[in-house]
Amino acid sequence: MNEPSFEWDPAKNRENERKHGVTFYEAQAAFLDSKRVIAEDLRPSQKEKRYYCFGANEEGTGNLTVRFTYRSGRIRIIGAGYWREGKKVYEQANSV
Repeated sequence: MNEPSFEWDPAKNRENERKHGVTFYEAQAAFLDSKRVIAEDLRPSQKEKRYYCFGANEEGTGNLTVRFTYRSGRIRIIGAGYWREGKKVYEQANSV
């Protein structure tokens, strides 16, 4: 399997790091977790389908929630953080 290709808006990345303490570069680790969980974002009024990836960070010490979409065959990261709701989803799916 090919490694996923990522992209993001640099200004949104800086804002996300300021607000949530996570860069989109760091958020990529969630997709590499073999136990990651992908879920569709079911909120209405979106122009494109969006998803969540729940996965461990690079050190395996925390559970990231990453909101993303697919554009032109690439994963476009929209937001990321260490959110309790995402941790619950990950732990339930992996019987932690």
